[in-house]
Amino acid sequence: MNSGGTLTRADIAEAVHQEVGLSRADSGKLVEQILSHMCDALAQGENVKISGFGSFILRDKGERIGRNPKTGVEVPIAPRRVLTFRPSQMMRDTLADAE
Repeated sequence: MNSGGTLTRADIAEAVHQEVGLSRADSGKLVEQILSHMCDALAQGENVKISGFGSFILRDKGERIGRNPKTGVEVPIAPRRVLTFRPSQMMRDTLADAE
């Protein structure tokens, strides 16, 4: 992982390169294909579950009334689809052990 504290696509591609032995270019293409496949599935309304890692779940949020915190004026919030991530139990255990 890079020193900035954020794992990037390039970091994942580099890890694939080192672990699997693919060229850097092929590793980058593989990572892009996997992420593209996940995005396409989510765009079609499918949830994405990666065993041992977690699930990306789509939720439809209905219209509701919100309040502008500065002025206190009530405003309607349009219905929308949101993406949430639910880590697997294995991921939660790994994160708890890292503390």
